[in-house]
Amino acid sequence: MDLKGRVAVVTGGTRGVGAGIAGAFARAGARVVVCARRPPDVPLEGCEFLPLDLRDGAAVRDFFARLDQVDVLVNNAGGTPYRLLGESDAERHARVIELNLTAPLTASLAARERLAATRGSIVMIGSVSGTRPSPGSAAYGAAKAGLANLAGSMAVEWAPEIRVNTLVLGMVRTELSALHYGDEEGIAAVGATVPLGRLAEPREIGEAAVFLASDAASYITGASLLVHGGGERPAFLDAATVNKEA
Repeated sequence: MDLKGRVAVVTGGTRGVGAGIAGAFARAGARVVVCARRPPDVPLEGCEFLPLDLRDGAAVRDFFARLDQVDVLVNNAGGTPYRLLGESDAERHARVIELNLTAPLTASLAARERLAATRGSIVMIGSVSGTRPSPGSAAYGAAKAGLANLAGSMAVEWAPEIRVNTLVLGMVRTELSALHYGDEEGIAAVGATVPLGRLAEPREIGEAAVFLASDAASYITGASLLVHGGGERPAFLDAATVNKEA
């Protein structure tokens, strides 16, 4: 999966999953442009940082107009705090949807001309929260469900010039894991619920993104690739009083 000579733009690529993705593209030989509102705390090896607020449509369009070449766009920027629906107003929830759904649409539209010129690809960073109920992050789950649908429609409309795929992520160990899972004991306990026995590492998400952007995936578009370690063991299996493993 050699990406030498290609330019990859990774939104929100300054830490966590985004930094893992940026690093993977750099190792594959791509020129990597990372954009976010704030620079990384630690410089990302082999990556160029440019400031950008993805919620500012005019700034996003100007950003891509200034790039001579774009082969890959990874729409990674997103996230949400834990917030029950009834604990906030609709406007605050709408900001979560804006970041996780509207911003990827804005970036994709702005990058379309550059991507079509190189017959490039878009990788959306989705979540299992968009495939099941997401209590505590309902707006985020709704946005990620919409993102997967958007990617499928975009793949049909923009073929054959641009491929569009989605990585559907499970739980990933990042700098913010403690906010969602607690201390090390909590993180280990949550990881034990995954069939592979642990949370994913950002590097592993990056390698999957590189695959979808590479020639190895040249006939893959409109697809959703689950990167979730096997998912979640059904709760009823542990609650049942029969058919227990010895």
